[in-house]
Amino acid sequence: MILTTTPNIENFQIVDYLGIVTGTAYNSSYSYKGIKMSFKDMFNTSKYYENYAAGLESIKEKAFQNLKENAIKLDANAVVGIQLDIEPVANSTTLLVSITGTAVKVK
Repeated sequence: MILTTTPNIENFQIVDYLGIVTGTAYNSSYSYKGIKMSFKDMFNTSKYYENYAAGLESIKEKAFQNLKENAIKLDANAVVGIQLDIEPVANSTTLLVSITGTAVKVK
C-alpha cells in the first residue's frame, strides 16, 4: 500500500478514485506499550518527553494501520493527499490522532 501526502504518485497513474478514508486512534499520552508513567516520572522532563514521544508514535502507527485497513476495504492500493491531525482531549491526558486521505487505485 502506497501512502503519500501528495495528490499524485510519481511514476504511477491514478486510474480510479475510491473515496475518502480515515484512520483514528487514541490513548493516554502517559502510557506506552501498556506501561503507565509514574507520577514521579511526570516531573522528570527528559523521561516525560521520551515516554510522550514513544506513546505518540504508537498512536500514530495504530491510526495508519486503521487507515490502510479502511482503504483495503475499498480495494485501494494507495492513499493520496494524507493529512494528519493530533489533538489533545480536553481535561485529560489522552491524545487523538486522525489521518485522512483519498483511497485510489494506481497502476
